[in-house]
Amino acid sequence: MDWLIGFFTPWIIFAGIFVLHLLLPARRVTGYVRDEDSGELLSYRLNGPLVLVACVGIWAVLGFSGALPWDWLWQHRWPGLAGAFTLGVLASVAVVLSSPSRGGALLAELYLGRRENPQMFNRRADAKMVLYLVGAILLQLNLLSFAAHHFLSYPDDPSPGVVLYVALFSWFVCDYLVFERVHLYTYDLFAERLGFKLIWGCLAWYPYFYAVGLWSAADLPNPDAPAWLLVLAALVFFAGWVLARGANMQKFTFKQDPQRAFLGRMAPKVFSDGERQVLHSGFWGVSRHVNYLGEILMACGLALSLGWPLLIGPWLYPLYYVALLLPRERDDDRRCAEKYGAPWEQYREKVPWRIVPKVY
Repeated sequence: MDWLIGFFTPWIIFAGIFVLHLLLPARRVTGYVRDEDSGELLSYRLNGPLVLVACVGIWAVLGFSGALPWDWLWQHRWPGLAGAFTLGVLASVAVVLSSPSRGGALLAELYLGRRENPQMFNRRADAKMVLYLVGAILLQLNLLSFAAHHFLSYPDDPSPGVVLYVALFSWFVCDYLVFERVHLYTYDLFAERLGFKLIWGCLAWYPYFYAVGLWSAADLPNPDAPAWLLVLAALVFFAGWVLARGANMQKFTFKQDPQRAFLGRMAPKVFSDGERQVLHSGFWGVSRHVNYLGEILMACGLALSLGWPLLIGPWLYPLYYVALLLPRERDDDRRCAEKYGAPWEQYREKVPWRIVPKVY
């Protein structure tokens, strides 16, 4: 019975997050992506930070009241992962098979999807944004529960690295939700479709694999890591955050107002053919996907922060980012070449580095 309850726990959490998203106040904003039928810019209801606060608050109330052990999600992590995995597969198949084929092979469409940006309940919910919302919040709850297990296991000598890891990852989650509007302009929204890759990725991979560092270290004692290692981890993480957030915010600012200087200092410089413009100043003059470098650095900072630099588990997370972002950069480069033409060729010559300046 416990295994069955654990199996359906992520289903219940996802449903609760979705209901909160529909019911709680939200701001409506216009995005970058256009409706594939009407051609109109899509609008979105965004309330991620409020939903996150509500969910963490519910988790805290359940813990303080004794209604649920603080480490419930840790205790049931394996059946929970199985439940999320199964839900992700079922939802992927249901969404793809209920959508018109794009003319591709069935297996390819099951993986990559058919629908681009479906919205539900009279546009009160966008499928992609809901998927990222539920994945991010379950990740946050997993982080808190896994850390609680560590503190319950080692109450007299907990690891500062666990505290730092959860603090940095919580910054990562909160940052994503606070800047939800910026992510309406990113690759996932304008390039991805709803298939196994995105649906299963958000429902199972995102909330469970991203916490792989604590899967590996929550059961381990305090490694007595030197303070310099934890400081280094935080510096690497925030260096990556500056690159990723700075680049995305600069691009967002440019999309909103092509004449506006980012942060009042980075004046936009562009290559243009009179119709299409490619930004090549500021962060986007460092490398063509400097934001990807930032994501990888943040992941490395998280791996180091646990204080077990030779433990393999935490390094699976940055390795995943490398495996994800290198082919994504190639695909995005191809898409940009088709979309922007000559300005993109000029940009390639001006900024030859794909991700890492002077290296790659």
